[in-house]
Amino acid sequence: MGTFRMARINKQLQREISLLLEQRVKNDMARNAVITGVECARDLEFARVYFTTINSANRESVLTELRKLKGALRSMLGQVLELRHIPALEFMIDQSLDYGERIDGILHKLGLDSVKNDEES
Repeated sequence: MGTFRMARINKQLQREISLLLEQRVKNDMARNAVITGVECARDLEFARVYFTTINSANRESVLTELRKLKGALRSMLGQVLELRHIPALEFMIDQSLDYGERIDGILHKLGLDSVKNDEES
């Protein structure tokens, strides 16, 4: 767990990257990204930006487009944020939603199994 300052910077980066993708980036494929979180290094050298998409089939192509735009996004962040050093951006696909869905499926399956057992007895 980071400090309060790091949590605030991470949230601010998440919000600003989302706004830049929505309002200033003209790449339609990159605009499909939904930024789910940012983890910034303590020295602000780099930031891992996690994203997902509505259509899971587009994730790899969105990742490719976001990697092409990372320099431009960093430059735009420098104009918006009041930080001395803007971290280099590293985009990563957020796997936590898929993992959560898989766990939900397992729990649902277990729940259905217990209902079936109750009906049989």
